[in-house]
Amino acid sequence: MTRFLVVLTDVRPCEGGGRNERIAPERRRQVVGASSREAAERIAGAFMALGMVRAGRQRVKVIAIGRRHAFGERELAG
Repeated sequence: MTRFLVVLTDVRPCEGGGRNERIAPERRRQVVGASSREAAERIAGAFMALGMVRAGRQRVKVIAIGRRHAFGERELAG
């Protein structure tokens, strides 16, 4: 089953070589788990209504974790 994380982060200024989330990730403000994409999108929509997000100082990210393999899904369906 695919699960999702909804992450609210602070936006940091671009420093020279750009942004690299693997080397220097943005500071997390809030992390919420969701069991479906619809739930994750609803939570993300609520975060996007926040003033700091609308002002461009914070960012909302929806991240899929624990994805199923396409082969396994076909086996179950057929």
